[in-house]
Amino acid sequence: MRIEANYAKAAKFIQDAASQGAQLAVLPEYHLTNWVPEDPKFSDLCGQWETYLTKYRNLAKEHNICIIPGTIVERHEDVETKEWKLVNVAYFIDNQGEVLGRYQKKNLWHPERPHLTSSTNDPHEMIQTPLGPIGLLICWDLAFPEAFRELITAGAKMIIIPTFWTLTDSSPYGLSLNLRSEALFLSSILTARAFENTCAVVFVNAGGPPHNSNSNYAGLSRVAVPFLGALGDETKDSSVEGSGKI
Repeated sequence: MRIEANYAKAAKFIQDAASQGAQLAVLPEYHLTNWVPEDPKFSDLCGQWETYLTKYRNLAKEHNICIIPGTIVERHEDVETKEWKLVNVAYFIDNQGEVLGRYQKKNLWHPERPHLTSSTNDPHEMIQTPLGPIGLLICWDLAFPEAFRELITAGAKMIIIPTFWTLTDSSPYGLSLNLRSEALFLSSILTARAFENTCAVVFVNAGGPPHNSNSNYAGLSRVAVPFLGALGDETKDSSVEGSGKI
């Protein structure tokens, strides 16, 4: 949970992308804090969310690049109970540093449900951006075709999905059949969603540290498009942390 060090690393990736002419930088889910909700420091770190959203807004304006800063877990006081609640949020920040859209994760993976608050019945909304109309989903949302259809019906041409997906997210039975069953699912479903919806699907997943063959990070970050499938030679077949330009 080295939140400032993780931000500095992300900022360096974004600066490098901007220097190469990239128009959009996308980070993975939980990139600032990792997913360690049982740690007693986790909730307090999530209380710093506005600080880091502001940092990313300033970074976008400084380097003239649109940014989706993965997801940022935010701590808010519940209006009714007055207790703290955590929400997992993705933002679209334009190249002038303005927040054009916000999406709170709807479909929570089962380990998240005791800790996060879902957006429940809130609609999936298309966001107008300098890159065209886009939609935001987060991780497990990609398993629900109706989420894509709602965004496409609203006019989105590109669906962007910050993710924290590991190779051990499968059931024990699934892993007994294929230790890489989650990688198979991801590579298959992302191309399928692109074909089903005639859109680009931008999938950015967490990667593991280099030179660690025992890492359970799935990686496989890519842009999936109809007819061509997966784009992103640096990352589409890799589980290692890094960056790629498409």
